[in-house]
Amino acid sequence: MTKPPIIRFKDAQIELAHGAGGKASRRLVEGLIAPILGNPTLEDAALLSLSGTSLAFTADSFVVKPLRFPGGSIGELAVNGTVNDLAVSGARPLALLSTLILEAGLSVQTLQGELEAIQRTAQTAGVQVVGGDTKVVEHGKADGLYISTSGIGLVDSRVSLSATSVRPGDRVLLSGPIGDHGITILLARGELDLEADLKSDTRSVWPLVEALIQSAAPGLRWMRDPTRGGVATALNELAKEARLAFKLYEDRVPIRDEVRGACEILGLDPLHIANEGQFIAIVAPEYIEVALEAVRAVPGGEEATLIGEAVENPAGVVYTVSGYGSSRVVDMLVGDPLPRIC
Repeated sequence: MTKPPIIRFKDAQIELAHGAGGKASRRLVEGLIAPILGNPTLEDAALLSLSGTSLAFTADSFVVKPLRFPGGSIGELAVNGTVNDLAVSGARPLALLSTLILEAGLSVQTLQGELEAIQRTAQTAGVQVVGGDTKVVEHGKADGLYISTSGIGLVDSRVSLSATSVRPGDRVLLSGPIGDHGITILLARGELDLEADLKSDTRSVWPLVEALIQSAAPGLRWMRDPTRGGVATALNELAKEARLAFKLYEDRVPIRDEVRGACEILGLDPLHIANEGQFIAIVAPEYIEVALEAVRAVPGGEEATLIGEAVENPAGVVYTVSGYGSSRVVDMLVGDPLPRIC
């Protein structure tokens, strides 16, 4: 007889923090969902082998509020978010399925606009929307529109990405400025008396990743798009899996003045803020210069930066070092300061 899974999730009910991408999300997935479902992959995409071909398969859901915001909309997020999960798995995105959860009372004009955004963004990303499903729920049950997607991509045979391949001395490459998306969504809600000339960074990162693979595939260890929970959470997860520490050079992390200012006012750390058009790559030291050059040569990658390195101790920890030599530990996101951002 098969033994029942060991459940380590002790929370009595689901809270918004369980969807924030930080500690509570990790606790929910690792302590409840994964054991019952047979411990599926916890990476951005599952890798499958079909008749000798390596494929990446991913799924995602989008519940952003508001539906439209400076620089994008829920339809654009649904495509780019799925495409990016495939890209950072080393896979060229091929096709998507899209499921729509519509709330009764949603205007047809709004729905048409998001369908057009999906199609336009898919064309830009070089993928096809090949099918999906549509459901309608009662008024007041879905904030207008939710979108769930799944995507499939062809894994580049030149890369083999894994947390266990990361070594001390490996470098941390960041593709561009962080925090734009999360702060844009917060300001778009109109709940704060703040103004900033800022827009979401939502885009496909595949062109940048493709250039990185072509130039530095042998030295490419691991990639992730730092969405919910931001750069800090993504690197903390990697630190625990790789049993290493990551030292970040605080003054090298690219952050726009508007994002930095909003975070200072709100008491938030930019390293915890969500991004929808950036990625982190861990690259062997002998390949970092050519990797940076390749990413910066692609439109949109001009601000790619070396922001840190892997070190042996203290294992499982991410910390920053300032230009003055002071340091601080940066933990995973706790709670959910910015709910419903993607």
